[in-house]
Amino acid sequence: MTELTTARLRLTPMTVADFEDLCRLWRDPAFTRQIGLPFMLPETVWLRLLRDIGHWQIMGVGNWAIRRREDDAWLGTVGIFDYRRDLVPAFGALEVGWGLVPAFHGQGYAFEAVTEALRYADDDLRLPRTTCMIAPDNAASFRLAAKVGFTPWVEGDLRGEKIQLLERFCK
Repeated sequence: MTELTTARLRLTPMTVADFEDLCRLWRDPAFTRQIGLPFMLPETVWLRLLRDIGHWQIMGVGNWAIRRREDDAWLGTVGIFDYRRDLVPAFGALEVGWGLVPAFHGQGYAFEAVTEALRYADDDLRLPRTTCMIAPDNAASFRLAAKVGFTPWVEGDLRGEKIQLLERFCK
């Protein structure tokens, strides 16, 4: 499992120590509203965390906790993964995803974390293509995705909900 660092951040593979922080994130209505997913009960967050830990074991990639280096504050998550989503059309490539605690929005942390995850995807994993999906009303994530090189690919359907799928080719 790979830990990554940037000037301000440490990206650490998810562990059970991240559970309480993840619960706070998934209970925050500003976060869940922005990404278009519902509030999550602790047992659902626990299952997601177990999935993320197992993802590293099986796939060699997964979600990282984003921590600020200066004080170890837990800022959110970023990752490279294959969740085998019930998505039409299927991604056909690994997905990149991110989510930040709303209190830390607007400070460049998400850009820094996603940029480092994509550097890892390009330089270390040598992935030819990555994908992401963004809820239609999430303007901030669309701006970030464009800034790091994602372009619109197709409108998708995820369990009956319309979602924008984007793609990025290795630099």
